[in-house]
Amino acid sequence: MTPDHVFAALASPARRELLRLLLDEGAQPAGRLAERFDMSRPSVSEHLKVLRDAGLVAETRMGRERHYRLEAAPLMEIRDWLTPYERFWREKLAGLTTLLDEMEDDDHAPRQDG
Repeated sequence: MTPDHVFAALASPARRELLRLLLDEGAQPAGRLAERFDMSRPSVSEHLKVLRDAGLVAETRMGRERHYRLEAAPLMEIRDWLTPYERFWREKLAGLTTLLDEMEDDDHAPRQDG
C-alpha cells in the first residue's frame, strides 16, 4: 500500500478513532466497534473496509462475526516518511529558542547611554 492510501485512510476522524480503539482495547468484533459510534453499522463497516484496504487493520472471520485488529506496519512507514520533517521542525525550534535566549540576554544587559 502507498503512503497516499494510508494518509487518505487517516484523514477521517472516525477512522482514527477506530484505530485508537483497536490500539487501546485490542482486537474486537465489528459490532462492538460500531456500538461506540453515533452512525449506522454499515457506515462503520465502510470505514473498517477503508482501513483494511490501506493495510491498517486486519480482518478475521469467526463464525458470522468479523474481528478487526490493528496492523501497525503502515504507520511505521508513515513515521519513517515524517522523520525528516520532524528533524526540520526540531532544528527550527532550537533556533527560535536560541534567538529568544539572546533577546532575553539583551534585555538584561546594562544599557549604555550615549
